[in-house]
Amino acid sequence: MTEIVLMSDPKIAAIPVVDCGERLVDVRLNEPFPVDARKNDDSGAFAHLREGVLTRLLDAGNLLPDGIRLLFVEGYRPPALQRSYFEGYANELRINNPGWTPEQLRTAASRYVSPPEIAPHSAGAAVDLTLLAADGEELDMGTRVNANPEESDGACYTAAPNISPEARANRQLLVNALTSVGLVNYPTEWWHWSYGDRYWALAAGADHAVYGPRDLG
Repeated sequence: MTEIVLMSDPKIAAIPVVDCGERLVDVRLNEPFPVDARKNDDSGAFAHLREGVLTRLLDAGNLLPDGIRLLFVEGYRPPALQRSYFEGYANELRINNPGWTPEQLRTAASRYVSPPEIAPHSAGAAVDLTLLAADGEELDMGTRVNANPEESDGACYTAAPNISPEARANRQLLVNALTSVGLVNYPTEWWHWSYGDRYWALAAGADHAVYGPRDLG
């Protein structure tokens, strides 16, 4: 298996950001694809993405087989919410692994939640999504969206071997469509894809990120 670079790796934080200033847009405005309500918030922040990321998602949707659609789950995440997610998961790990060092906790937590200072979601550059069948039911992807490594026995990893052939084929549909339009996957989370952020820059060989953390307003 190819070595996985985690979000906590110092080489991710070392990538410079030259923010292009592109605006965050609400993906619900023209209803280009279904938007799930499981991450809905009062401000509607979850439904925002940088304009360039949304354009690429629209292109990816056109590459899927007839009857299969993207289901948007979460895009932009305010920095304070990202920090809350990261610290909450790290605390769970701390309770279950009292002997771990702070660095071990940070590394393990970053398999599931990005450290807040480099989080693609807080740049409006990342999207969590899955696939819908023609009948509106979610396709079998092997785990639920946002399953963590502990509950899924690692099946949340995109290339996990412990999923069914059907789930593997469905993941490949998602991979083919999104990589074709330039998005990159965080390989510990099959549902997480991004463009323009620091992790994308590393994976794509770009010398800088074009989207950095920002506030919705």
